[in-house]
Amino acid sequence: MALLKLAALGTLGYVGYKYYEKMKRDGHPAFASGEGAPGNFSQVRNAGPDAMADKSSREWTKTDQESDESFPASDPPSNY
Repeated sequence: MALLKLAALGTLGYVGYKYYEKMKRDGHPAFASGEGAPGNFSQVRNAGPDAMADKSSREWTKTDQESDESFPASDPPSNY
């Protein structure tokens, strides 16, 4: 019984910690820490993997960079 209580307490602590870490961010899910400008109406982040909140699971390519730089415009990258 004590083992179940300890497991439940550990799970509760883990969930609380994850919630705290999530709330500690700036509040903008797409921005890395310090990227969002308060009062910026459009809230467009800088281009590149360093400006993203979540790191890419694969290598960042030149095509990825060009596509990210062209967002939110509807036209293709300049070397198209």
